[in-house]
Amino acid sequence: MAKLDPLGLDVPDDLDLSLYHFTDADLDRKFFLGFSTTTPGFLSDDDTPVVTLRDILRKLRQAYCGAVGYEYTHIPDRAKREWLRDRIETGTGNGSNPNPNEKNRRLVTLESLVRATLFENFLATRLPGSKRYGIDGGEALVPGVEALLDRAAELGVESVVMGTSHRGRLNLMANVLGRPVSQIISELTVGPRPAQGDTAGPIFTGTGELYLQQGVSCDRPARGSNSNVHVSLVAHPCHLEAVDPVVIGKTRAKQFYSGDVDGAKTMSVLIHGDGAFTGQGVVYETLNLSALKNYATGGTIHVVLNNRVAATTDPSAGTGRSSPYCTDVARALGAPVFHVNADDVEAVVRVCRLAAEWRQAFRSDVVVDLVCYRRFGHNEVDDPTLTLPKMYKVIKNHPSSLNLYEQKLQRAGEVSNEDLHKIHEKFNMLLNEEFAKSKDFVLNKRDWLSASWTGFKPPEQISRVFDTGVKQDKLKSAGRAITKLPVNFKPHKAVKKLFQQRVRMIETGEGIDWAFAEALAFATLLEEGNHVRLSGQDVERGNFNQRHAILHDQETGSRYCPFDQVVMNQNEGLFTVSNSLLSEYAVLGFEMGYSMENPNSLVLWEAQFGDFANCAQVIFDQFLSCAEARWLRQTGLVVLLPHGYDGQGPDHSGAHLERFLQMCNDNPFIIPEMEPTPNRQIQECNWQVVNVTTPANYFHVLRRQIHREFRKPLIVMAPKNLLWHKDCKSNIAEFDNQGTGFKRLIEDPNSHPSTEESVNRLILCSGKVYYELDNERKSSGRTDVAICRVEQLCPFPYDLVQRELKRYPNAEIVWCQEEPMNMGPYSYVSPRLHTAMRAVGRGSFEDIKYVGRAPSASAATGFPSVHAQEQSLLLKKALEPEPIKSW
Repeated sequence: MAKLDPLGLDVPDDLDLSLYHFTDADLDRKFFLGFSTTTPGFLSDDDTPVVTLRDILRKLRQAYCGAVGYEYTHIPDRAKREWLRDRIETGTGNGSNPNPNEKNRRLVTLESLVRATLFENFLATRLPGSKRYGIDGGEALVPGVEALLDRAAELGVESVVMGTSHRGRLNLMANVLGRPVSQIISELTVGPRPAQGDTAGPIFTGTGELYLQQGVSCDRPARGSNSNVHVSLVAHPCHLEAVDPVVIGKTRAKQFYSGDVDGAKTMSVLIHGDGAFTGQGVVYETLNLSALKNYATGGTIHVVLNNRVAATTDPSAGTGRSSPYCTDVARALGAPVFHVNADDVEAVVRVCRLAAEWRQAFRSDVVVDLVCYRRFGHNEVDDPTLTLPKMYKVIKNHPSSLNLYEQKLQRAGEVSNEDLHKIHEKFNMLLNEEFAKSKDFVLNKRDWLSASWTGFKPPEQISRVFDTGVKQDKLKSAGRAITKLPVNFKPHKAVKKLFQQRVRMIETGEGIDWAFAEALAFATLLEEGNHVRLSGQDVERGNFNQRHAILHDQETGSRYCPFDQVVMNQNEGLFTVSNSLLSEYAVLGFEMGYSMENPNSLVLWEAQFGDFANCAQVIFDQFLSCAEARWLRQTGLVVLLPHGYDGQGPDHSGAHLERFLQMCNDNPFIIPEMEPTPNRQIQECNWQVVNVTTPANYFHVLRRQIHREFRKPLIVMAPKNLLWHKDCKSNIAEFDNQGTGFKRLIEDPNSHPSTEESVNRLILCSGKVYYELDNERKSSGRTDVAICRVEQLCPFPYDLVQRELKRYPNAEIVWCQEEPMNMGPYSYVSPRLHTAMRAVGRGSFEDIKYVGRAPSASAATGFPSVHAQEQSLLLKKALEPEPIKSW
């Protein structure tokens, strides 16, 4: 019954009293409500314990049937329900008990609404052909968000991380976040342009980004308090809600680094579209992060800019959603929902302030559903009448929110025509001045990285090479710390045995396996003061029962984390490991946002199986692979994707390695400059993809992420059966700081001279297939075959491959992989291998012999016997005595 629709189109059937057998005569019957000291709201009114039904209905309608519709009785916590009931029914939530400062607040709201409206009108007039995705019809968003930020600041919030898609983004940038209007106009007319450097020479600008998708930040003075609130709007792709978990992750990281344990000072705000809020699954995944340990941020304020039109789809026609309200998904989390008619700007401001109060009081999510309309189409050059003729007949003659509000204030005698004229004239003058400036606008300041990234280098400034090895005494000290269990702790017998094995590994320095090498990398980074965070499904134990970062007492059920005891008085949370909810999209997005906040952290996300990364493809495509190019934002996020063919079928074999390699931006036909260090090649690449085969190499590649003056994402094809493989071991000398480091290519262990003319076959491979090839070579007795492992696939190690080509001048060149030909590294490696061959005069593309599975639509067979046969055939072919024929 609340009057939520500004257009008056969605009018529900009235709730007639006769349905409940009441008559008009009943309205004057008196009811004894009693004196309630426990139930808030109008039922606690001690002055009138006996009231008529007419009075009850009047009060209910006043509270619940105006411009705001409240949903909160679904909240399971009684204290929270009564907190809201008190504010809704006694005036603070419904506006019936005005504050003495309300007149000033109304004038502030008027100015804000004028700025929002004139901004859209100005752009529509001066730039009629531009696509600005304006908020015409939802201008109340701006005063609502400003009121939300001001109230949050009054309640102690110092920093706000905000995410939104393109609808209304320019208006928010100009009127809330302080981006110069001249810059916005320049970008609308000319398009975004690279920044100008202060000195001559190249300046890194990346590919740039559309004006609608850039990020911006500011220190915003907060009305009502003598403080500023820092607001950062996160850059986003045109994937609507994909930015949601990134914002939440960035917020969590800010809270960690600032010591904001309960989230009182750092808050996230997400502005959604109505169709996207109900239609994009990542919204629900993100909502589900809200109360989880190691993911919670103390509540997010969600504002739904509800045009009631998802693109060109009319939800009322039964094609947009299956539930009554687009916000119904939030009810599952017990979040209150405040539906508000956007034509009543004072109601919008009121509920936005209430949302901030809720968030600060209960540290949980809250939703403001801003029910508005879209005066124009999906964009300003769209014709919405094609699909929504009835709605747009009404919109055509509907006054704007500003017109309605100005009339209201004039009727109340609070403003005159002259006052309004002055306000309009003031802002029109500012807009005209900004328009004049836009013609000569030059972006002089390069928007690089935040203060915590000071000293980190863009690609044109080459980083130094740092050692990743660790002195043996420090390794042993760290190893002992993470294998020591508390007195009287009763681990599982299998875990006890595993830890006993690890003790032997660190004391003897021999047989260090994959999981312990990872543990040593974590421990040594922690000892150096770096934050380490690992999340994903079942990462605490490890999906293959290998990690055991959290131990469980078998008698008491208590938990113990060995990594919390690496150094004396270790900061709480310096090491964080957390089993995530069963989500890839939102959790990877969360870790992406987390990793962007501070460079002094090793942030890792592990997929349960590598191909589960499919469900997070948007984050890989739109954020991780291109954040530096699009937004100049570096991240050192590590992604662990279990990969390897062992007969487990199409969904548990490969991580679709080819997809990650396809997104690499290195040129396959040009050998890059690699002097003075290989860092140049990596810095100019968008990310790194590795398929590592030794525990020591894994140790070094993890530590390399931190020990450099730049950050790049790292995609690791992680092993499965190599975790326990008898030959996949390393000795402590390989971790030492004396000349050890990450090996981009591992040469054949049987080869030592610089030239070996007797070798007639050079097999290049990557990953676990090496161990099977080596076993086959031993079985066949072949001594004329060399096998080299390409550990770092991207960027491709041209220099080391060329070295091996020169070492074996008479060898035929074979690329061997266990994946089908249309998957795995072959498509990526073959043109680069040919480029390296051409540079040393080693033949044509046809001289690269392929050994692997045939092209396939499915990633792998589901028949274990067929898998074994296929694997045996490719190994035998790789080692067959006759020259290998072309495919």
